[in-house]
Amino acid sequence: MDIAKSLPAVIVRGTTPLPHTDFRIEVGRKISLKAVEESEKGFAQYVVILIQKNPMIEEPTVQDLETHGVLAKIAMKIKLPNDSYKVKFNVLKRIRANEFFLTKPYFVVDYEEIETTMSVPDEELTLVKMVVNEIANNDQTILQPSNNVMQKIQQGIPTEKLVDLVVANLKSTPQSKYRYLVESDLTKRLKMLLEDIAKQKMIVDLEQKINDEIKRSIDENQKEYYLREKMRAIQNELGDKAKKEDEIDELRTKILACKMPKSMEEKALQELSRYQSTPAAMAESTIIKTYLDLLVELPWRKSSRDNTDLKKVQKKLDENHYALEKVKERIIEYLAVKVMTKRNPQTILCLAGPPGVGKTSLGVSIAEALNRKFVKQSLGGVRDESEIRGHRRTYVGAMPGRIIKGMKDAKTINPVFLLDEIDKMSSDYKGDPASAMLEVLDPEQNARFSDHYLEEPYDLSQVLFITTANYLENVPAPLRDRMEIVELSSYTEQEKFQIARRHLIAKQLKAHGIKDDAFEMTDESIYLIIQHYTREAGVRELNRYIGALIRKAIKEILLTKKKKITIDKDNIETYLGKKRFDHNIADEKEQIGVATGLAYTAFGGDTLPVEVTYYKGSGKLVLTGKLGDVMKESAQTALSFVKANATSLELDPDLFNDNDFHVHVPEGAVPKDGPSAGITIATAIVSALTKKYVKKDVGMTGEITLRGYVLPIGGLKEKAIAAHRSGLKTILIPKSNEKDIDDIPEEVQKELTIIPVENVTDVFRNAFK
Repeated sequence: MDIAKSLPAVIVRGTTPLPHTDFRIEVGRKISLKAVEESEKGFAQYVVILIQKNPMIEEPTVQDLETHGVLAKIAMKIKLPNDSYKVKFNVLKRIRANEFFLTKPYFVVDYEEIETTMSVPDEELTLVKMVVNEIANNDQTILQPSNNVMQKIQQGIPTEKLVDLVVANLKSTPQSKYRYLVESDLTKRLKMLLEDIAKQKMIVDLEQKINDEIKRSIDENQKEYYLREKMRAIQNELGDKAKKEDEIDELRTKILACKMPKSMEEKALQELSRYQSTPAAMAESTIIKTYLDLLVELPWRKSSRDNTDLKKVQKKLDENHYALEKVKERIIEYLAVKVMTKRNPQTILCLAGPPGVGKTSLGVSIAEALNRKFVKQSLGGVRDESEIRGHRRTYVGAMPGRIIKGMKDAKTINPVFLLDEIDKMSSDYKGDPASAMLEVLDPEQNARFSDHYLEEPYDLSQVLFITTANYLENVPAPLRDRMEIVELSSYTEQEKFQIARRHLIAKQLKAHGIKDDAFEMTDESIYLIIQHYTREAGVRELNRYIGALIRKAIKEILLTKKKKITIDKDNIETYLGKKRFDHNIADEKEQIGVATGLAYTAFGGDTLPVEVTYYKGSGKLVLTGKLGDVMKESAQTALSFVKANATSLELDPDLFNDNDFHVHVPEGAVPKDGPSAGITIATAIVSALTKKYVKKDVGMTGEITLRGYVLPIGGLKEKAIAAHRSGLKTILIPKSNEKDIDDIPEEVQKELTIIPVENVTDVFRNAFK
């Protein structure tokens, strides 16, 4: 019977039919179901089977089909419960699809049969023997299970059928088997088959090798790790070794590109050779890799270009910070020297001052103004020398110190490096980090800074180191000697107001996402927060209160639909509650036995009233108000001076034998110390004994000696500001402190009479009414 040259096409995916074999599939798609039905009606059950290129496509087009397929006849068809069919085809011949006459609802294809040829007939027998031998020796290895291939071969079959039968049962992919449909030369098919058999044997051998390696590396108690170890072995075979070689080449290129010092480059290449010869499974491999990664990430030559325009630097510093003129001037001087000498001045600045005055943020501003990278390392609580110098690589978990780590983060050799809270370092049995800092902060030594982890000198000479400290007394003298101290004193109320108006309010508005025209603070309200809600040298607490006001304003805007909230002195308590602090205000009237001293605290200056009374007793001195040892000694010195000079002060000497004296400094819960209350205590004692009134608008500060001389004190600027704030009109200061008067703000000097005194006589002359 002649077979039509145009037949319905059944489309299959994920499998490859071959002639001389039975081909069983489940037909479920409409295009194939329709083709099967039509072949039974008008084509004597003959169909063309074509293969789909991409098995994921549900509705293929002509372009999605391979050009080669097979001619087949339906041998059996069974309907399944899901309305699909289980169909058995007898595959007859290879074909090539020429043209599609119909594509919907099923494919009808015009085809031509492909005749099998034999290009080298003399090789047929040899090739067939080789194939049969491989099948006989490797049946289970290369063929699908439950096959009868060898049995059929032994019955005697033609070469073409033998090849198709073996390929159909070969452990291979559908794409690989499709090549046998396309190839018409039987000689080439035999050679292809031998190649595929060899590949399959190699795969099986490789799997066996992997399995053998795994079994050798684990014992009976570790079988649960079998699959994990198998995966690792597979990865090794697939190219982890090649990957490591690529990694080594990349590291070598980076090392040479870094332009390290010659000794460092030689060491890096030596470590790279060790890494290359160390198995990846060893812990040493990871340690070496981590070390090499650090070397190539450290800056060795790369630097940022400084902004040498002095006016622009000055403008940038003024924009970011109000006041702090001494620090700004020092930075401009640093840059001026650099411009003049074309070299980096080896300067280590130490910004010393109370908390919150802007030391850390000033470091950021300096970096921005100079156009340098900024790095910060906090030294608070550091008690191990290894934190600075790093650990030797012999230790497990070794890593570089904070200095090298900071340079790695900076990525340039000339950053601004801020060492924060240098006064908070401490030492223990692990070493003294302050001693390690001596090398870092010594311009003569830091060009060859030694880090234990790096093991080679590293140049820090181009780094602008800036340190910060709250209490210079806590910084060891050798370390303090290596730094240029720039003191940042407390802000005055006027300075705090300007900082709030220029910076803090705008910063908080931006942080809370509210526009400028929706929130306003009057000048009086800002001063009210400064005076009655904060007690600090800096502006941190002020910043927090401004943030609190803005948050409450946002809540009110959203709840009441107001367009703008204005904070003034009348409604501020509604938002912030009652006032927290009341600064000591000058007395409204003169008193006997009470003198006003001036104190310098961590929060700035304040007035310090001293009260003295006496009563019948035996000459004892009672001191209260939580006074420190130095202040107690100062009180004893003041009393001794008054006793020694009783006659000149027109006092009865017997008063000191028949009475006890009680000196009290109010706010007893607050610790107080220092010698500067000496003249204040002496004045209060004399006032109590002579019944003379002390002027209500006079404050004083100064240390007293047994001979009545007044010695210099510290913190004059803050004390003068406190006196001005408290309503005093006159302050008495040691004559030796005259040089510090220029540090007092002009607005304070204008409204305050400052009288230098040399001895207690001058104090009494100006203090008593």
